[in-house]
Amino acid sequence: MALSRRDAMKFTGLAAVTAAASGYAKGNEGGAKAAAQGILLSPAPIPAAKGPRVVIVGAGPSGLTIAKYVKKANPKVDVVLMDKRSVFMSGFISNLVATGVLPLDFITHDFLEGARNGNYTFLQATAHEIDRTSKTVYTNEGTIKYDVLVLAPGIDYDYSKWTNGDVELETALRTKFPGAFIAGSETLTLKSKIENMEGGVFVQTVPGGNYRCLPGPYERSCLIADYMKRNKIKGKVVILDENPNITIKADGFHSAFEKLYKDYITYMPSTTITKIDPVKQRITTELGEEIDFNDAALYSRVRGNKLLEIAGVAKDSVFNKGEANIDPFTYQVIGDKNVFCTGDVRPMGFSKSANTANTEGKIVAKNIVKYLAGEELSQKTWSSPLTVCYSAVQGVEMRAISVHAEYAYDETKKSFGFANAGTMEKWDGADGIAGGKGLVEWGKGLYRDFF
Repeated sequence: MALSRRDAMKFTGLAAVTAAASGYAKGNEGGAKAAAQGILLSPAPIPAAKGPRVVIVGAGPSGLTIAKYVKKANPKVDVVLMDKRSVFMSGFISNLVATGVLPLDFITHDFLEGARNGNYTFLQATAHEIDRTSKTVYTNEGTIKYDVLVLAPGIDYDYSKWTNGDVELETALRTKFPGAFIAGSETLTLKSKIENMEGGVFVQTVPGGNYRCLPGPYERSCLIADYMKRNKIKGKVVILDENPNITIKADGFHSAFEKLYKDYITYMPSTTITKIDPVKQRITTELGEEIDFNDAALYSRVRGNKLLEIAGVAKDSVFNKGEANIDPFTYQVIGDKNVFCTGDVRPMGFSKSANTANTEGKIVAKNIVKYLAGEELSQKTWSSPLTVCYSAVQGVEMRAISVHAEYAYDETKKSFGFANAGTMEKWDGADGIAGGKGLVEWGKGLYRDFF
């Protein structure tokens, strides 16, 4: 009997297991495949639920927060947090680690610590299919049943404007010049690039759309220029910005570019890249400019994680491809209230940042507990997440600028915008030094809340 598309997708994870088994099971391929299918279709190795089960896929700032605060609000709820990684590494503050200002262990943390302190279950596993009819998550460790599912898998990169589907080119860009806005190996690659820097041109791109960490590329450019300046490296950071101006904290960053890094930073706004040659290390723009570089962090546009498409809960937003198809006030999937999507996959124009995801996670946790108690969620139950974000403009004798903002829904425009927003962009006085200290304490506070 032919497999349905859904059945076929359930077994997409079997190939690797079967291939591994074939090394010792030649002549018994059918048996190896059956064994692999048995493993993947058996329940995952976690205790049976003793109450309604909330399964959270993705242990970033959003997932970690939701796991902790659902359990805190109602200890009778069984919470399972899963992630494909074994160790947490944060994207926020990673620019300071990559440039040697802070140690790697500052941004590296233990998932199991969060599970112990939050009294929930952590499972290191990769989700490869979600059956929303049977409320089952299929993973490489087996199946997990849920009453409520939270999808918080974060972003994927969208290289399509640069590669037009050329997989070899995309692989080369991902491998040689990663954007370093998905924490982990990309962070370590960027750190190695900077530590081994001998000079020349370093290109930092800034994507369009609503990308992760709006000030991040500008902060990184400042810190790399600061590294060059401190270590007397003859080099320059060239910022190729798809946007017409710096997207946030513009006054502070422009001031730092001019006063601190005039000889080290070249800022090129409204720059559309039409071609990247990873071998010649040359970028061509739509104006015909050719920019040769010695190294780069090529940050493409972002999109929702592809797990949303696998789950059948994705649609293109006004900003990016493949983001969550949810009610923006309740975070529930349109047509399936048992599934919540949150964090950087949300389609609303909120900042894709850790503090936003953390405060939003507490809101979503309350929503989940209310929903499990039989309450109906609606626009009336919505409250705004909070965006607090510090950006360093100088590493040693750290100086930082910041933003503090909430959001409000405009009934006329049918969209969200900033509310009660304010910035601190005076980096060159006592405020900037205080901002640097505040940045470190802000990061420590987030880690304490997660773990």
